[in-house]
Order: sequence, then C-alpha cells, then structure tokens
Amino acid sequence: MPILPLIDLMILIAWTCLIVAVVQKALSMALAVRASVFGMTPYDFVLVAGVSLLFALALAARMWVKANQSRLLGRQRVVEPVNEVLPDYPDPRTVKAKPDEETPSGGGAQGRVATG
Repeated sequence: MPILPLIDLMILIAWTCLIVAVVQKALSMALAVRASVFGMTPYDFVLVAGVSLLFALALAARMWVKANQSRLLGRQRVVEPVNEVLPDYPDPRTVKAKPDEETPSGGGAQGRVATG
C-alpha cells in the first residue's frame, strides 16, 4: 500500500480542521453563539489538526528512513580510526621501539653469567 496518499490525506484533514476551527471561532465571536460542529469546539478541531499533522510527519519520517536505510548502514560500516593520543605526543603504536643498549643481542638474561 502506498504511503504518500495517506500522508496527503492526513495533511488535508489537518488543514480542513484548522479552517473549520477558524470559521467556527469567527462565527461564535461575531454572533455570540456557541456553535459546534459534530459537538466539537474550535479547540477540539485544533487538537485533531495537530494530531493529524504529527501522524503525517511520523509516516513521512518512517518512509524516509526506510528509503535511506541501506545508504546509512553502508556509511556506518566505514569507520575512521579515532585519534586517541593528544596531538602534542606521538602515537606509541606508530613510533618504532629503540633497541635496548643494556641487553645483549642474545636475548636478555640468558647470555649473562652470574659472578660472585
């Protein structure tokens, strides 16, 4: 079922309710008579218009998210690395380690002989 005609219908209902509310309020102010259409006051028509516009907005947002879901998920998968180190200091993961001068090339304590 297409959603766009339903969104258009909700917007049409909202504007119709607003027009009825304005006309009803103008008649009640001009004639000093509490007129009601279907037992509804102008405030009720404004509430119906607001609910209709919110419903139309929710449908439009849902349709937009559904249409752009694959593009948004594809962009989410490509994540750039986060710079976790302050810019004044070099990143310890990229700086090459200097060889220790104290340890022999034989691999630390294995090449040393205990004296004493």
